[in-house]
Amino acid sequence: MQDGSYKVVVNHEEQYSIWFADRPVPGGWRETGFSGEKQQCLDHIDQVWTDMRPRSLREAMGG
Repeated sequence: MQDGSYKVVVNHEEQYSIWFADRPVPGGWRETGFSGEKQQCLDHIDQVWTDMRPRSLREAMGG
């Protein structure tokens, strides 16, 4: 089980994930500015990612 420091990242479709804090963010993702232990990051994502639909789908549906 990997533990330690993570950062919350988001892609162009506004989908969230966590990434190891000591590694460069992969292409297509950017940092959100939130970091911490794994569970803290997952809890943060639960709070901010309230609509799981990709951005392109939300826009196509008019919302």
